[in-house]
Parts: sequence; structure tokens; C-alpha cells
Amino acid sequence: MEAHEVQELKEHAEHGAHEETLRPVAFSMSVLAVMVAITTVLGHRTHTQAVLFQNKATDQWNEYQAKKIRSYNTSLSDDMLNTVTVADKTKAQNILKGYASHQEKWNEDLNEEQEKAKGLEEKVEQAEVRADRFDLAEALLEIGLVITSVTLLTKSRIYWYFGIAFALGGVASAASVLFLK
Repeated sequence: MEAHEVQELKEHAEHGAHEETLRPVAFSMSVLAVMVAITTVLGHRTHTQAVLFQNKATDQWNEYQAKKIRSYNTSLSDDMLNTVTVADKTKAQNILKGYASHQEKWNEDLNEEQEKAKGLEEKVEQAEVRADRFDLAEALLEIGLVITSVTLLTKSRIYWYFGIAFALGGVASAASVLFLK
């Protein structure tokens, strides 16, 4: 065997050994890429959920407003019947009694509609907090993935450790969603 062949074999062996030490880095990059994808999907779904809850809350407030307007219009009619001289007093009294029963029902409905709308607004806020946590998790995981990939270029494991630290922060942020009410 010639000297240059021995040198080539030595370099090939060193290169193979170096690739062995970088396998955990490459594997962790694959895992981080999958975690980024999962977190991104969860974040998008949570943002969509917040938008849907916001639409429902808006519809609920519109329902509240419509009932409030009906109630106000009825009270105006009630006031008019009380102030205007009416030829048939018993007929006017019957109309006023009908208005009073409508007003009572609408007041109950208004409270119910308002509570539903406030409940939906609370769901919107909760979904937005969860979405923010997923967004933070996604960003930290992506940063961890990029920093970890620098290990392959520099062959220095310190970047791998920094990347894993960022990734752990991302995992913690995503997992914290489970502890929100």
C-alpha cells in the first residue's frame, strides 16, 4: 500500500468517525422539525378557533342589540299610549298589559343574551392566550432548529446544546397550554 492510499484511508476513517458523532445532532434536528410542524398546526387551529369564537360573540351581541332596540321601541309606544288621550281606555290598557309582558320577557332575554356574549368573549380571550403560547413555542423551536443546524457546519457541539436549550423552551411554552383554563 502506498503512502497516499494510507493517508486517504486515515482521512476516510476520521471522516466516518466524525459523522458518527454528528448523528445525534442530525436526529435531533429531525425531531425539532417535526415539533415545529406540529406546533405550527396547533397554533393555526387555535387562531382559527379564536376567530370563530369572535364571530359567535359578535352575532350574540347583535342579537342583544336587536332585542334592546325592540324593547326600547316598545317602551316608546308604551309612553305614547300613556300620554295620548285614547278613545277606548280598556283597549289601550290591554295593549299596555301586552307591552308590559313583552318588556318583562325582553328584559330576561337581554340579560341572557348579554351573559352568552360575555361568555363567548371570554372564550376568545382564552383561545388568543393559547395561540400566543403556541406562537412562542413555534418561534423557540425554529430558533433551536437553526442553532442546532449550525453544529453541522461548525462541528462544534456547543451550538447543539444552545439549540436544545431553545427547543426545550419551545416545548415548555407549548406544554403550558395544557395548564391554561
